[in-house]
Amino acid sequence: MLQSRRKSKRRCAEMRRAFTLIELLVVIAI
Repeated sequence: MLQSRRKSKRRCAEMRRAFTLIELLVVIAI
């Protein structure tokens, strides 16, 4: 459980970064 939590935390950070990149692309597209 603890290990999965750590992994999920790292995954969350990656998802957040990807989301910010997508938002930037959308803003540029507009």
